Amino acid sequence: MPVKLLPSRILPPGHACYYLTGDDEDAVFEMAEELLAHDSEDAVIVRVDVDELGRVHENLAPGLFGTRACHALVRNAASARARQMDQLENLAAKAPEGLRLVICAPGIESKKALHKRLTVLPDIAWCVFTRMDEGQFHRWLQGLTGDAGLVLSDEAMALLAEQLQGMRMAARQAVERLRLYDDGEGAELDAQVVGDLLGERSPRDLGAFCNAVGERSPTALGILRSLLRDQQVPGIQVLSWLSTRIQQLLMYRWYESIDPRSAASRARLFGDSRQHVPREVKLWRSQELMQAMARLASAEMLLKGASVEDKSVVLERLTLHLLKHS
Repeated sequence: MPVKLLPSRILPPGHACYYLTGDDEDAVFEMAEELLAHDSEDAVIVRVDVDELGRVHENLAPGLFGTRACHALVRNAASARARQMDQLENLAAKAPEGLRLVICAPGIESKKALHKRLTVLPDIAWCVFTRMDEGQFHRWLQGLTGDAGLVLSDEAMALLAEQLQGMRMAARQAVERLRLYDDGEGAELDAQVVGDLLGERSPRDLGAFCNAVGERSPTALGILRSLLRDQQVPGIQVLSWLSTRIQQLLMYRWYESIDPRSAASRARLFGDSRQHVPREVKLWRSQELMQAMARLASAEMLLKGASVEDKSVVLERLTLHLLKHS
């Protein structure tokens, strides 16, 4: 029988193979990423689908200085076919030296053949992630905002919890928006601010700007200038919205490669983004989205005072880079 672990007892890692299941998909993949990152300084990190298991073996091949560590995440184990089940079971049952294998199968049914085969392996660590109820999510969200150094009024916290119930990934994006807005001041944020940053009461042109960038349309520049000059929207708020859209495109691209039919729900798209992101992602290569994330991080530093440039210049230059196909 496998070693059954509670989510709170997984870290630090002490097993060669982990099997993560349950109905909280966000929690499954968050823990998977933590397992990959832990003690990864000298390890090769790979994320594969079940039809790419050969890449794990390739990265375990001995080098000049012997066997190298490999931390591997299998993203879509639940969709494995018969031959792929055999490969995955063999890899999990006899994990080669240096391998930390993390098998993700959120939502897998207990009657599935793969589930039955993996849950009888003696050396695998199995953990089930269950969706938080309303109270648990509220407490988790309080911890998340506290760790980010944010102070929210009771009304603001209630609004945040109500709008994002159960959506851990969307909650992290929202807290990142709030962190950018707060900029380390630590002042109490009220429901008006939270509503604005969630899109409940924000200028409509913020959404239009994100859509234009996602579509790589030159109209994005004109909308940006209107936001900054005419509507006096803070540059950091514009950046936080744009960061969320690029993250959504990146997550949608990832989930689309696993199962196109469920990509929108698994990427936790909400509001208008459910209509726009699936169309916009076709205009971006994965490498371009990764480069966009790096440019957004650089722009954030400049907006926070690492440059004497006018903030509108920083945002316009960023927008031009994002519109340009590389």
